[in-house]
Amino acid sequence: MYTADTIENRIEEQQRALETLRGEIGKVIVGQQDVVEQMLVCLLARGHVLLEGVPGLGKTLLVKTLADASSLAFKRVQFTPDLMPGDILGSEILEEDHTTGKRFFKFQPGPIFTNILLADEINRTPPKTQAALLESMQEYSVTVAGETMALPKPYFVLATQNPIEQAGTYPLPEAQLDRFLLNIHIDYPDEQDEVAILRATTGAFGEKPSPCLDAAQLLEMQALVREVSVSDSLYEYVAQLVRATRAQNREDNLGKWIKWGAGPRAGQALILAAKARAFLHRRLAVTRADIQALLLPVLRHRILLSFHAQADGITVQQVLQELLKTVPEPGRD
Repeated sequence: MYTADTIENRIEEQQRALETLRGEIGKVIVGQQDVVEQMLVCLLARGHVLLEGVPGLGKTLLVKTLADASSLAFKRVQFTPDLMPGDILGSEILEEDHTTGKRFFKFQPGPIFTNILLADEINRTPPKTQAALLESMQEYSVTVAGETMALPKPYFVLATQNPIEQAGTYPLPEAQLDRFLLNIHIDYPDEQDEVAILRATTGAFGEKPSPCLDAAQLLEMQALVREVSVSDSLYEYVAQLVRATRAQNREDNLGKWIKWGAGPRAGQALILAAKARAFLHRRLAVTRADIQALLLPVLRHRILLSFHAQADGITVQQVLQELLKTVPEPGRD
């Protein structure tokens, strides 16, 4: 348990490391400041990320750059329709002892045994293989042939998917979507950033990030994030926001637009993500701004819109904007 003075001192030290990490990521990733911040929030909160965006926006590059800027073990799995659970988890192989001639089974670990796992185009593989990640994301362990094995710490899953191509894809089930702390959308860059991207990526050589974060540092940061304080009024605010998504019996817009609301895990995710954001901004306490800034990436994949909302072209973002108007902010009439 950290004291207040210890937390403040350690935050100052680790904040410098985070600024260095952001700088190294910025050598490769142009713009996308909000996306980078949300990814770091998820990393600090010990969560997992679902990255969505059309092809060519640098989703895979962003994850690879994060891995290159750290000393963490990194594995990438390209999800395809023929991928099997054993291709991710690993499997037992038959070996022979050349001295005794005896044969025995030996477990060959799969790519899931790493610190950072990039699950590229996760919605292109069947549900059976998608489900192979469930235990690892929730329990930080895997069970193969009746034996449960712990995964390396820290463990971070970043999954990507293309939201516009639906042919030949398998939508993630709600139970698995709920395991992702944040659903981050990557949009097109603005004109200035796009010019900078063209300039940086079409020359003879491009800059490469230098490793500046190791496993021990990240584990300490994750522990410090848990020590960031949250007032009782903000706990109540988060609970009210999440409960307001369960609006099926209401007669207002939320009742018409939401078919299925978020569960308690959404509130946990919002609190942890807000703590991580406060940590990133060198604060020892969560504010309303932290919660409101992360409401969309925390809830966009945890609520199901009604047919009425879809027919009227109502987006999740519009629903959450209405949600913020409906739930009174703490300390305000």
